[in-house]
Amino acid sequence: MNEEKLRKCFSEALNLPADQIVDNLAYQAIKQWDSIAHMALIAALEGEFNVMFDTDEILALSSVAVARELLKKHEVAFP
Repeated sequence: MNEEKLRKCFSEALNLPADQIVDNLAYQAIKQWDSIAHMALIAALEGEFNVMFDTDEILALSSVAVARELLKKHEVAFP
């Protein structure tokens, strides 16, 4: 299921327990999600979902909810 894959990417890239991966988790709102972790997250999402984000999308990816919407634009299905 794509929702689980999304949460797994965030959990592993940010080194957070899965239960802390919520829609409003935001970039730089927690110390774990700094610029280095952001690029690791981008790489994880691109690899897991076989997509390539452009620069604007990388800069726009500011929360779990936004990541889901960006993936939808790349034709990744979410319930």
